[in-house]
Amino acid sequence: MIQIRRARADDDEALGRLDAATWTADVSPAPAPPLGTAFFSDRRQPEDTLVAELDGAVAGYALLRQSVAIPTHAHVLELGGLAVDPQCQRSGIGRLLVEATVDEARARGASKLSLRVLGNNGKAQRLYAACGFVTEGVLRSEFMMDGRYIDDVLMARHWVAQE
Repeated sequence: MIQIRRARADDDEALGRLDAATWTADVSPAPAPPLGTAFFSDRRQPEDTLVAELDGAVAGYALLRQSVAIPTHAHVLELGGLAVDPQCQRSGIGRLLVEATVDEARARGASKLSLRVLGNNGKAQRLYAACGFVTEGVLRSEFMMDGRYIDDVLMARHWVAQE
């Protein structure tokens, strides 16, 4: 059974392992996190992380954050990361995490949830589109990875905060 919950401090090790296991150049332009790296940091806190558990084991996570910390941007939150254990992919966990993140953003008073996804990650783009996100822009050739330019696709889902 899949359960979505807020992360706890004691999830740090399992989330760190999951982060390392799911990193590829298709999902992140940043270097791979070294094994044993702490998951939680100043930018990634338990209260901003939703965890998917499958039969009691961590199977995925989603990060929710404010990308621009100014009052005029307070209505926008960002889905700042999504990962699902490779053995659990295509089981609906990613969609459940995205929808739970939308629910959390609404509960926090946001009226927009944005995200960035690499142009070569069509699987993630299709998931986000299926969850109601639309492409708002494309930063062409934003990254140089393995000798080729990769676009950065900006997607968002809007709603009225009072809904």
